[in-house]
Amino acid sequence: MADVESLRWIPAPIHIRFALEAEDPKAFEREFDKMAESDEDPVGQWLKLARARGETKESDPVVLQLLVELHRKMDALSAQLEGGAPNRLTLSEKAAISGVNFTHFRLQEPLLKPDQHYYGRIEMPVFPQRDLPLFFVALSAQVGQLGLLHERDQRSWDGYVASRERIMIRQLKANNGSE
Repeated sequence: MADVESLRWIPAPIHIRFALEAEDPKAFEREFDKMAESDEDPVGQWLKLARARGETKESDPVVLQLLVELHRKMDALSAQLEGGAPNRLTLSEKAAISGVNFTHFRLQEPLLKPDQHYYGRIEMPVFPQRDLPLFFVALSAQVGQLGLLHERDQRSWDGYVASRERIMIRQLKANNGSE
């Protein structure tokens, strides 16, 4: 277990919804599995297969990704209009995250019970925007250590932390240059 006091924090204005894993472990595991990349929408599956067959070699990857995201938005709007919005479990707590690193996050408020295991969804401000499902353990009342994440979500988390770190470094350089 990491020493909470020695962790280096990168400011991060994101939020998490969470609940004790013991509240409903089977339901949390089912939702976690359902949110896996393998259960992605049909357009995502089509794009993966098209890439694997080499059918997207001549396509601009940015434009292709934007078109896929527009299609997903249209599907989501259609589902919402038809009353079929994605079912997500209700998680008992919502909190602001004040700091992150590659293996931990820190809440603004002390809402965690140390040594307890939790299931949560972090609202990731990445493209495409999505919730990142994860299991974590509380190291203190404010610090959670990442546990189980899907591979794609781990890459998104690492990329987000790295980009927040670059922003922090630029701000430090700007502040030191103005003195």
